[in-house]
Amino acid sequence: MTTPNALLVIIRHAPHNSNWLREGLDAALVAAAFGQPVHLLFMGQGILALLKEQGSGAAGQKATLPTIDMLEMYDIEKLWVTEEALQGMHLTTDALVEGVTLLAEQQVPGLLQQHSNILNF
Repeated sequence: MTTPNALLVIIRHAPHNSNWLREGLDAALVAAAFGQPVHLLFMGQGILALLKEQGSGAAGQKATLPTIDMLEMYDIEKLWVTEEALQGMHLTTDALVEGVTLLAEQQVPGLLQQHSNILNF
């Protein structure tokens, strides 16, 4: 399911509520640019970053979708979302960008154990 020594970045914050999402994505991109395998787990409101149809943020805020679309260029191809979080946000996978893999909530501890480096945003 994972690549040995991959960095797992957990995104929990909505695109426009704070800088946490942007900082998490930036950390993932920097690690990938230096050759580190990177995987992303979107939980809670972080799932909103994966919506195909996103509104823009407040004045001066960058849109998140272009960064999400760029992940594949950095070989960041593992994007996970928990089924329960998706249901909790009343969303379906059809509303999300392509390449997202659903994960049952009970699989998260195993996913965490498979990564020696985890960043939580």
